[in-house]
Amino acid sequence: MRTVKIVADSSANLLKMETIPFACAPLKIITAQQEFVDDETLDVAEMVTFFDANKGKSQTSCPNPGDWLSAFADADDLFCVTITSGLSGSYNAALAAKQMYESENPGKRVHVIDSLSAGPELKLIVEKLQELIAQGLAYEDICHQIQDYTQKTGLLFMLESLKNFAANGRVSPAVAKITGLLGIRIVGKASDQGTLEPLDKCRGESKSLEKIIAHLKELGLQEGKVRIAHCQNPEAAEKLQKLIAEQFPKAQTEISQCLGLCSYYAEKGGLLVGFEKL
Repeated sequence: MRTVKIVADSSANLLKMETIPFACAPLKIITAQQEFVDDETLDVAEMVTFFDANKGKSQTSCPNPGDWLSAFADADDLFCVTITSGLSGSYNAALAAKQMYESENPGKRVHVIDSLSAGPELKLIVEKLQELIAQGLAYEDICHQIQDYTQKTGLLFMLESLKNFAANGRVSPAVAKITGLLGIRIVGKASDQGTLEPLDKCRGESKSLEKIIAHLKELGLQEGKVRIAHCQNPEAAEKLQKLIAEQFPKAQTEISQCLGLCSYYAEKGGLLVGFEKL
């Protein structure tokens, strides 16, 4: 009998699954002083505190092909989910690992999925893979259905700070400073191209959460799954969960904490919201 496994990089905010073999390929966050590996040993709260005080440059590093090969281990049929290729080289590294793995192991198969997203949207994709595998579908059918499913999910985010985006060279320091000084929160989404697209600049948390609800309506949430990941802001996550329950009473919402990579980009107070569309 063929063995089946799901593998994702650590942007999925998942380290293990209960009902199916799963492995996580960690990303890294690197500064001149310290390197943070986004795995089960990482103290995320300590890392967030470090970056609160850090004034220097920082960067992220994706899993290399060797890291992906280690995560693949010896499974026969693999489904691999990566952070968006628009922000990271993780997808290309996974493709290189796929070619090596299949070449060295004739008959074994790896299907690599570019999520064009991050965080809880990846978690939705992994959950869907788990569901399709449990149904006993053929490998090719799962590949086809999961690609269709990725067209029916989305990601929204609320950021209180853009400091790490600036330190990583993704936004200008001037924009990041203004956002922090004025108490402005950025609400945005993952675009169809896999980039992060700002949608609104909001004063205050309540207004930001209202904007997220408005965008969920616009983007097609009705009664599907919603996965909320927060960086040290459970209060906002619970407020959003309550608002979703009021506006979308049939939606299935869960809350979790961001791991290292998502905490680095979301920063303290940030929310990431993965959801199913129509």
